[in-house]
Amino acid sequence: MLFSPFTIKDLSLKNRIVMSPMSMYACKDETGIVQDWHRIHYPARAIGGVGLVMVECSAVTLQGRMSPQDLGIWGDEHIDGLKSLVALVKTAGSAVGIQISHAGRKAKIDGPIVAPSAISFKEGEKTPEELSITQIENIVQEFKEAAARVRKAEFDVLEIHAAHGYLINEFLSPVTNQRQDEYGGTVEKRFRLLKEIIESVKTEWNGPLFVRVSADEFDTEGNSLDHYIYYSRLMKEMGVDLIDVSAGGLINFRPKTYPGYQVPLADAIRNAADVPTGAVGLIKQAGHAEEILRNKRADLIFLGRELLWNPHWAYAAAQELGVVLELPQSYSWSWIKKL
Repeated sequence: MLFSPFTIKDLSLKNRIVMSPMSMYACKDETGIVQDWHRIHYPARAIGGVGLVMVECSAVTLQGRMSPQDLGIWGDEHIDGLKSLVALVKTAGSAVGIQISHAGRKAKIDGPIVAPSAISFKEGEKTPEELSITQIENIVQEFKEAAARVRKAEFDVLEIHAAHGYLINEFLSPVTNQRQDEYGGTVEKRFRLLKEIIESVKTEWNGPLFVRVSADEFDTEGNSLDHYIYYSRLMKEMGVDLIDVSAGGLINFRPKTYPGYQVPLADAIRNAADVPTGAVGLIKQAGHAEEILRNKRADLIFLGRELLWNPHWAYAAAQELGVVLELPQSYSWSWIKKL
């Protein structure tokens, strides 16, 4: 299963292995423009056999950066660098996507930061300004414009980051959204920002659309898994193609982790909301990934740390599972036994 193809809309992935979006903090000049590090880092994983390479969280606005070193997609000046990166990854044999985001109250930048409500992430950190309706409308427009740049850069997949305590997640959760207007209060009103962003993105983007969620907020006052199943049903109806299921990040709390600790969330959403999901969270072994797929607990396997330490994880996994991969021509004489 791990090395079987997976089709989303008109995109066919050669296998079910996805490089999870992971921030590299490599833009030292704060312009958000692609650097040499990105041109080496991402194609290396494509050469390593990954089916889909997801480029890191890229900010739709200066104010929405997680850090001054983030990649950006807030201006047309970012398109050329991203387009060159896309070409390198595709030439190396993988499909390529990008995650777009606004960091909300977790932005580590100079100047004001914003959120649905004026609640800081943790004691001692900057208190965000509560967004006005006009500012919210502007952010929706910024996501739309970012989606147009994703299309112009010729990515295969676009993912909206609605997880890990960043702005969209902050609107979804009653822990961080204490508004009493049309963007807060009920479950439906808390979903409104994500709904408007999906709608606006889809006016510019017709390709595969993913949304990453934190389906466990690790707060008894927060959304439950049932809430995220409900949100996922709504997103499926809106044309979202896959839910990338993560957890945490909303509050200052580190859960106990172990291999596959988030897989039950992807399993529940996939089967209760009847929507494809991606499983992520310390999935390290090929056999574990195969079990997840064979038991229909998820459709894609998102790998983070394992691909940082071993860009050629896919080749080792293939050997473990008895699958013969078509190697890049320059590696074809060696096969995998040296890994």
